[in-house]
Amino acid sequence: MNLRGRNKVDPSFNMSSMTDIVFLLLIFFMLTSTLVTVSAIDVLLPKAGGKTENSKSVAVTITKESDFFINKSKIAPNNLEQELLIKVGTNKEKTVVIRGDKDVPYKNVMKIIDIANRNKLKMILAVKGK
Repeated sequence: MNLRGRNKVDPSFNMSSMTDIVFLLLIFFMLTSTLVTVSAIDVLLPKAGGKTENSKSVAVTITKESDFFINKSKIAPNNLEQELLIKVGTNKEKTVVIRGDKDVPYKNVMKIIDIANRNKLKMILAVKGK
């Protein structure tokens, strides 16, 4: 007499729904990471290997035409130090991010570095990654 059951349960697990979820998450994170941008004027940065980021920063941008910007607002070169100190305020922990176009004369970048040194501000020279 054969007492074995005829209904056999297949112990394998179907992974197709799990892979669909993983791919959807991957697409979501890839799309959202491209939306994160630095609030700055578009300039061509020189290349370098290091990478530094700071959330407490004030961006000073120098365009090819030697125009100065502090956080997207155009500043006259003779008012640069006053406006920079207003943006930094009393918080000396803020970092000045210097974003100079690769074709900007060196003296314009040095002007920002001198202002930061005089006022004992931390500074970062922004460059484009390799």
